[in-house]
Amino acid sequence: MRDSSRLTRRAALGLTAAALPLSAAASASAATATATATATATAAAVIGGERLARGGIQVRGATGLPKKITARAWLLADCDSGEVLASYNAHRRLAPASTLKMLFADTVLKKFERTERYKVKDSDISDVPAGSSLVGIKPGLTYSVEQLWQGVFLRSGNDAVHVLSHMNGGIAKTVAEMQAKAADLQALDTHVVSPDGFDHPGQLSSAYDLTLFARHGLKDDDFRGYCGTRTANFPAGGKKTFQIQNTDRLLTGAWGLDVYKGLFGVKNGYTSHAGNTFTGGATRNGRTLLVTVMHPDPGTNAVYEQTAALLDWGFGKGSSGRPVGTLVDPLSEGGASASASPSKGKGAAGAAGSGTAAAGSASSGASPWPLAGGAAGALALLGAGTWALRRRRRAAGAAAAPDPGDTPAG
Repeated sequence: MRDSSRLTRRAALGLTAAALPLSAAASASAATATATATATATAAAVIGGERLARGGIQVRGATGLPKKITARAWLLADCDSGEVLASYNAHRRLAPASTLKMLFADTVLKKFERTERYKVKDSDISDVPAGSSLVGIKPGLTYSVEQLWQGVFLRSGNDAVHVLSHMNGGIAKTVAEMQAKAADLQALDTHVVSPDGFDHPGQLSSAYDLTLFARHGLKDDDFRGYCGTRTANFPAGGKKTFQIQNTDRLLTGAWGLDVYKGLFGVKNGYTSHAGNTFTGGATRNGRTLLVTVMHPDPGTNAVYEQTAALLDWGFGKGSSGRPVGTLVDPLSEGGASASASPSKGKGAAGAAGSGTAAAGSASSGASPWPLAGGAAGALALLGAGTWALRRRRRAAGAAAAPDPGDTPAG
């Protein structure tokens, strides 16, 4: 098993090297140096303020935080001002599951008109990982872009993600664009390997980054509309349709939960490695809060119950507190570039390709992934190459050990 993993990394590095133009020797050298520095980093970018780089609970001037929060990382922020009201291990790098689809939407959503129609080919969904959550797309049927996005947001359909990715030029291109988008948003804890959030070694994000993705996406009317849609009719062939329901239980009141007052989305997720992840947003009395909860202790509704508890606190006692940090603005919108400071955690322990990181055991502390220029493209291509190679190997052994992956209930 160890030799097989080593061969995969060599192959993936070969794919990256082949993708770089021979005439760009200087850029290739810089990318190699950056990748090497990443693996041995002793410093990491502090995004959003020094306190967010610390482990443990961060709160100022407010009391009464919910006591039964078991998540390995969480963050509560004001959506409008960007002020972080409280957090716990905000930059801890963990497997994101389908909450990564928020970054996918941030990257691809505006590229196609809602009314555009597309006839799905077999090749568009042949690379969907076994065990994925699916909306039920069928080759040969024609779907509108709006319907595909409903499949992404409501049912967390990896088949819908892959169709849109192929419309966008392919999986590798979409992964590279998502990584570049993350860099622009200053989401430096995030490393993208696949566009759907499915479990892959090295696919990581953080409570801070996921909240950035949500805040950025909610500026777009389509994003906000899709994530707040409770039900929709989806094509079944001919003139037939079937109803799909949003898997966000705080939005729909499913699985014994009450609908959370003022909640409008945003995205939930579940994989076997990530457990449950969720970013939720709610508005009360003119104030909009965002909460991201990652990897709580197992429980049917734990991620939703803990999200609701943090929102309740934010609208109540938390309103008297002072911010412990801020959600930064995108570089493309004039956001100030992050400064660097010594890491207070075990920053490099969760480097891409680490099996420990993939299992959701990445260390606390800020990200060792400050991507820039040619290095960003090289690392994104490396991730895409690794994704493809690992999928082939997994497919060969799927009958013996199926991957449970994303589930519609997540």
